[in-house]
Amino acid sequence: MAVPKQRHNSSRKNRRRGGHKKLTALKMTACSNCKTMILPHQACPNCGYYKGKSVIEIKAKAKKAVK
Repeated sequence: MAVPKQRHNSSRKNRRRGGHKKLTALKMTACSNCKTMILPHQACPNCGYYKGKSVIEIKAKAKKAVK
C-alpha cells in the first residue's frame, strides 16, 4: 500500500474532496397574494405580503420596460 511522503495541507485536501459538490437551483415558492415567485420565508418584494399579511408598504411598483 502506498504511503504519502509528505502531508497535504487542509486547502489542498479540501480542493481534492470538493470536486463533487455542484450548484443547485434556488427553491422558489409562489406569493400567497400576487402569485409571483419568491424565496421561501421572505416578504414579497412585489406586493409586500408575508403569510397573507401586509408587512411592508410598497411605495411604487417598478414598471418593466418594453422594447
